[in-house]
Amino acid sequence: MANSGEKDLVLYVRPGCPYCQRVFSFLEENGMEIPQRDISRDPNAREELERRGGKGQVPCLFIDGQPLYESLDIIDYLAGERA
Repeated sequence: MANSGEKDLVLYVRPGCPYCQRVFSFLEENGMEIPQRDISRDPNAREELERRGGKGQVPCLFIDGQPLYESLDIIDYLAGERA
């Protein structure tokens, strides 16, 4: 992500999740790209999400290793990164 202030961002998602779709739409509308891990296709990603974040909830944005849950909170964070 070009304007991330050198932060390490990884978004954990499940494509059928409506809250993930909300984040996907924001990313697309704003021309943003973030590395994504699909927990429905990658068992290691699900394991890592649960181990690092304490639960398997998606979407989850890891910011420098710290989890941020809830689609609207993720969008608010990313909107601030764009500014």
